[in-house]
Amino acid sequence: MADDQAGSEPLAGLRVLDLTRVLAGPLCTMLLGDMGADVIKVERPGGGDDTRGWGPPFAGTEAAYFLGVNRNKRSIALDLGGEQGRDVLRRLIVDSDVVIDNFKQGTLARWGLDDDWYEREAPRAVRCTISGYGSDGPKAGMPGYDFILQAETGLMAITGEPDGSSMKLGVAIVDICTGLMATIAILAAVEARHTTGRGQDTEVNLHDTGLAMLANVAANHLVSGEPAGRYGNGHPNIVPYRTYPAADGELAVAVGNDSQFVRFAEVLGHPEWAEDERFLQNATRVTNRDAIDALVTDVIIERTREEWIEVLDAAGITSGPINSVAEALSSPQARAGGMVTEIEHPTAGLLRMLGLPIRFSDTAASTQHPPPLLGEHTDEVLRELGFEDPDIEQLRVFGVI
Repeated sequence: MADDQAGSEPLAGLRVLDLTRVLAGPLCTMLLGDMGADVIKVERPGGGDDTRGWGPPFAGTEAAYFLGVNRNKRSIALDLGGEQGRDVLRRLIVDSDVVIDNFKQGTLARWGLDDDWYEREAPRAVRCTISGYGSDGPKAGMPGYDFILQAETGLMAITGEPDGSSMKLGVAIVDICTGLMATIAILAAVEARHTTGRGQDTEVNLHDTGLAMLANVAANHLVSGEPAGRYGNGHPNIVPYRTYPAADGELAVAVGNDSQFVRFAEVLGHPEWAEDERFLQNATRVTNRDAIDALVTDVIIERTREEWIEVLDAAGITSGPINSVAEALSSPQARAGGMVTEIEHPTAGLLRMLGLPIRFSDTAASTQHPPPLLGEHTDEVLRELGFEDPDIEQLRVFGVI
């Protein structure tokens, strides 16, 4: 285990044991790996992470879903159902700086890996547990699924058209944000270790993350006591701030303050709007959102998106087209940011995948290692733990690896 080994990447020298599967945990550990951590992903022999089979699409035999959140890791196939596999697990933990899991509540403790064991054997290990509902409350220990948590935490209730059905987001946003929360928790605990000399147990769960994602909507309700509404592509606190139909498709427009609204009204050819008492301030525009939105809609429809973007940009008003995923990933801005990268995979060939949305001025972060094949690094990792080749072969014979 190492805290301060020099390296070109910000997390060089940090070893992370990844006992997670599906999305939240693997996303977290991929980010740590992108920033230089040595991530060892433990998978069950024969099948591996569930998402290895979540296709189509596939790149060769590898599911795109798995490939998208598992680069910069080493894979060890290890059966944790018996004592031999758990002995290997214990040795992996002792050799790790960070241990992250999303097992059912109490699983590790039943295997003897409780607080007392960590205190004796791995006192500097930072632990992170990801769960559906956390360790307290009436739903503690229950499994959590992104779709259900979007429903339960109010996110679906505020998503969709005002008169339509509640709607989930197009990606598993609670899982994704929980993975980000886990990354933050781990980095904070690793930093605290420099001061305390000890690891600690951290916990994140989908339920609490979903509530935290309500952000200003939760603040509005807690202050006013009023129920949160659905505004389609509109904003509960800012108007005009939504999509409008242009001559050739939808245009997103963000008017963030009163001075911008004055310029916006001028660009649309109606400076008198800025003098209308209904629209003088953002607060009055929020109250009269239907009226101003109807007026803006009647004007925006007369020109194309490109025409509006040009004149709005010149006036300092932010706007943008509603891009498809293909358009977004191929945009000049995405290319400039390196947000689509290529990497060679041992069986799938050249892979195109998302880049890292974090920049460092003095240390590198990269996508240098492709997502691993199942168990690709089993022998390599075991040798690092001190296993000799005959020992490894015996584990293989008994189906432990």
